[in-house]
Amino acid sequence: MSFGQGGPQSQWDPWKPQSQQPWTSGGGQSPDWAALAEASEARNKRRRLFLVGGGALATVAIGAAVAVAVVSAGGDNQANSPTSQVPSADIPSESASAPSFAPTSAPPPLDPKDFIASAKKDTAPLGPDTLFPDTRLTLGETTYQKGPTADTRNCASAAGGTLPKALTANDCTRLIRATYVNDGIAVTVGVAVFDTEAQAAKAKSQTTKRSFVKSLSGGGVKSFCESGFCRTTSNSYGRYAYFTNAGFTSGKDVTPEDTAVFKTGNDLARFAADQIHRRGQAQASAAANG
Repeated sequence: MSFGQGGPQSQWDPWKPQSQQPWTSGGGQSPDWAALAEASEARNKRRRLFLVGGGALATVAIGAAVAVAVVSAGGDNQANSPTSQVPSADIPSESASAPSFAPTSAPPPLDPKDFIASAKKDTAPLGPDTLFPDTRLTLGETTYQKGPTADTRNCASAAGGTLPKALTANDCTRLIRATYVNDGIAVTVGVAVFDTEAQAAKAKSQTTKRSFVKSLSGGGVKSFCESGFCRTTSNSYGRYAYFTNAGFTSGKDVTPEDTAVFKTGNDLARFAADQIHRRGQAQASAAANG
């Protein structure tokens, strides 16, 4: 039979100072030292965990306090700004150290026409060999053989119809001519030289259907366009006026149906304009590189 107080027996808790350690019946026995040792080890382990956890919490608390201090140090405006917006003084941007240069612009290209507009700038060598350099001329699918050339200082003497008057009135200084021939069709192209662009344009404006340069024959080229009807053109570019006189070497009159004659005159007129333009290009390039 066991003796004891009524109600549940008290449980010993090592963390409660007022709790009582249970004893086995038979009050004369010694304490259970193994149980005491286990309880002491459990108590020490829990204390170490508490200390470690408390240290971590302290570290977090200190870090939070530092973060709040850093954010608050910049004022309310910076505290409410996104974290990506950092002061440029702390972290310079990549472009901060890059050198800056003032904007530059290349000078406009020289205009070739400026160099053929007046005798003052148009100083390159000039003559039949510079305007009509080759013995053969191929334009498209047609090849023309060059015939005789001429360089006349008395412009009126190398012109016919109403052209001498226009050339003389505007002070023509030279009239350079060359003849080209292909398949029974011949054309004489003449380039009249003036001191200014205005003189050349005025001389061209004073030409009529009866204005023409005299044809050049010889050197294997039969006479042509000395009588009858031939096809003529006139134009100007820069300080130059240029003309063509095209017809059959057989002496046959040219009619509107003779498209081959018209094509020959147009080909050589275009070639004369191109040669004058190339003259301006060469001088503009030389001036730019000089």
